[in-house]
Amino acid sequence: MDATPLLDFRTPRTPAARVERDRVESNKLAKRLRREVGRAIQDYRMIEEGDRVMVCLSGGKDSYTMLDVLMQLQAKAPVRFELHAVNLDQKQPDFPEHILPEYLKAKGVAYTILEQDTYSVVKRNIPEGKTMCSLCSRLRRGALYTFAHEKGFNKIALGHHRDDILATFFLNLFFGGKLSAMPPKLLSDDGRNIVIRPLSYCREPDIAEYATQKAFPIIPCNLCGTQENLQRKQVRKMMDAWEREHPGRSEIIFKALTNVAPSQLADVNLFDFAGLGGVTGPVPDWLMPGPDPAG
Repeated sequence: MDATPLLDFRTPRTPAARVERDRVESNKLAKRLRREVGRAIQDYRMIEEGDRVMVCLSGGKDSYTMLDVLMQLQAKAPVRFELHAVNLDQKQPDFPEHILPEYLKAKGVAYTILEQDTYSVVKRNIPEGKTMCSLCSRLRRGALYTFAHEKGFNKIALGHHRDDILATFFLNLFFGGKLSAMPPKLLSDDGRNIVIRPLSYCREPDIAEYATQKAFPIIPCNLCGTQENLQRKQVRKMMDAWEREHPGRSEIIFKALTNVAPSQLADVNLFDFAGLGGVTGPVPDWLMPGPDPAG
C-alpha cells in the first residue's frame, strides 16, 4: 500500500501565508524586547521623571536596538524623559561619518557627534598586533562621560546585553579571580555619572534578529583592524557550546547573578563569618611567629 505523505502544517504553503507568519513573528520579537527592556528599567529604576538620558550610539546592532526600543517605550512611558543620541567619532580610517547623522535625522532624534582622535592615541601606545580594544574603550568612555557631565545628562545608556554581562562574569571568574560582571545600573568611579544598561535582560540572538528585520545601517567594529580579545572569544565560544548542548543554561546562570547568597560564599567583606555564634572582641593572631611545634 502506498504511503500518503504527511502534510507539514508548520510551514506556510503560500507566499501570503509566509508573509503573515513573518509579520507575526516580527511583532512577537519586538514585544519581547520592549517587555524585557521595560522590566529592566523598572527592576533597577533606570529611568525616572525628568531624566535626561544620553544614549551612546556606536553604529552596532546593540546600540541601534537600544535606541529604537527606548524611543518606543518613551511614547507610552509612565514618566517623561529625554533621549539624546551621542556618537564618538574616534577618527578611525575610512569611518563612514555620514551614516549615523543621516539615520538620526530621518528618525527625528536629537543627537551630537563628538570628534576626538583617540585612534591615534591608541596606535601610539599599543604595539602592532596587540588588541586595541581595552585602551580604546577606556578613552571612549572617558570622552562620553565627560560630555554627559558637561551637558547635564544625568543618565548614560549603554548597549550591553545579557550575554555581554555573562561573558564579563566568566572573564572575571576564569582570568581575574573575582565574582563580578557588568551591573545593569552603576555610579561611575568619579561619582559624576549614573550608567544604565537597558538591554540587560535581552538575548543577543534576539537583538541580532531585530537589527536584521529593522535593516539598521550597521557600522562594523573592525575599522581599526584589531580583533576581539582572545579570552573573550574563548568565553563566548564556551557559552555558545553550552547553549547548543543545554538550551536555557545561559538564562539560568544569569538568574544566579540576580540571586546571590553571600553567606554561602567565602567573602569576609560581604558576610560576617567571624561574628557567627556571638563571638566578639579582638581576633587572636593565628599566624604568630615562633618555632615550629612539629620541630
